[in-house]
Amino acid sequence: MKFSKVFLCVLSVVILSSCISKDDHKIDFIFLQLNDVYEIAPIQGGEFGGMARAETVHKELLRENPNTMLFMAGDFLNPSLMGTIKVDGERVQGKQMVEVMNAMNFDLVAFGNHEFDVSQKDLQKRLNESNFPWISANVKLKTKDTSIPFYKEVNREKKLVGETFVKELTDKDGTKIKIGFISVCIPSNPKEFVEYGNMFVKAKASYAALKDSVDIVFGLTHVKLANDKRIAKLIPDLPIIMGGHEHTNSLDTIGSVIISKADANAKTVFIHRISYDKNTKKTIVKSELKEINPSIKFDEKVGEIVRQWQNILTSKIKDVIRNPDEVIYQTNIPLDGRDSQIRSTQTNLGQIITKAMSFAYDDKVDCAIVNGGSIRIDDQLSGNINAIDIFRVLPYGGNVLKVKLKGRLLKRVLDYGVLAKNTGAYLHRFNVEKIDGKWLVKNKELDITKTYKVAFSDYLLKGFDVPFLTSDNKEVVSINIPLITDISHDIRKSVVFYLKSINK
Repeated sequence: MKFSKVFLCVLSVVILSSCISKDDHKIDFIFLQLNDVYEIAPIQGGEFGGMARAETVHKELLRENPNTMLFMAGDFLNPSLMGTIKVDGERVQGKQMVEVMNAMNFDLVAFGNHEFDVSQKDLQKRLNESNFPWISANVKLKTKDTSIPFYKEVNREKKLVGETFVKELTDKDGTKIKIGFISVCIPSNPKEFVEYGNMFVKAKASYAALKDSVDIVFGLTHVKLANDKRIAKLIPDLPIIMGGHEHTNSLDTIGSVIISKADANAKTVFIHRISYDKNTKKTIVKSELKEINPSIKFDEKVGEIVRQWQNILTSKIKDVIRNPDEVIYQTNIPLDGRDSQIRSTQTNLGQIITKAMSFAYDDKVDCAIVNGGSIRIDDQLSGNINAIDIFRVLPYGGNVLKVKLKGRLLKRVLDYGVLAKNTGAYLHRFNVEKIDGKWLVKNKELDITKTYKVAFSDYLLKGFDVPFLTSDNKEVVSINIPLITDISHDIRKSVVFYLKSINK
């Protein structure tokens, strides 16, 4: 009997030992990459995106491998329709996104250029509210005398945003590694409170400072693809650079460096399954682009937060449009509202908006003009389009004004708009074009002595983008301000009614 007990004890130890795998010095882990996400809810009539769907994917990956990390490669606080509405007297300014991202337990986020669209005060609020770490090597907070890292302030304690980030991973058999991250942001959004360091110098310096203290270094950037490619050449030992900014998915390889970018607004996400061998120091990356569509269920917890915010938004939109979810237009050709395009060339989306402004006055104007900076979606629209999409395009709304003005002033405005290329003051036009150096209005050469009727967005008449275009300019003859019942009362209403009229 005693022998049997001893034998059983020994047998148990042998079995237990055999069940506990020996450290094989190999480890697998997963990165889930999002970038350029401005909307927490699905877009294009529910066809794509939605953070609650993305969270379902996140949880599935965590079940597959607990060593799964969730990343945002910049641009999430702005621009968004939700961010422009007021709750309790204050504009939301990305609060909704931070609340959703907190619920999703993001592991690391990079600064994007649009994070600096919001004021310094609001950005600080979002930093303080976030429970996830931020990273950047080249953006700093400007003070009166110097520049310091951005920081979170919680319970009066300041926690600085690091130039690098380190995470330790352990698998079931005991393999441990440290992985590091570097990040830089494109300096395309100059603000008084932001100092941009050289992207390439800072990327290389932060890598050099980090590489000897970790097993592997990865990139999490928000720069142009051409910049990412240059970084890949400068730092050829990066297995992967998870990037943002372009809004269209891409997967490139420079040497052995993979550069990945998902589609904006979580239309797609990248899943990177990574294996690392501590003995050989070899990293293998297998990348999968996954579409976020209705086949993916909503995560209940995140979905509830999204619903609460959407209810607030819908109630605000219904003040202007009765049925914001109604599909008003369908297109297979993307309507281009990307910042890079909308501020430099006449796009099809700019054409639709200016045509709608003319339509709002029964085409009884000579032309229509809107500033590119009013178009805030920084994305392309395709497929089913509803009123909510139009509100995303033009979140600030405003009147469409019918203005009588002298041809001399109209020419000055048009010339200024051309010179303002690559800024928000670049002007989109309907019934106006420049041919052989001459401006034509309705196919006739502009006459500086004539008085023209022009549909303007009311923002332009405030002199912010075109300094001399104000209501008190002597060459402004008259301004028609629409009634609240007119479709010209809100530029978004004008676009919705125009699209519905051509979609019949």
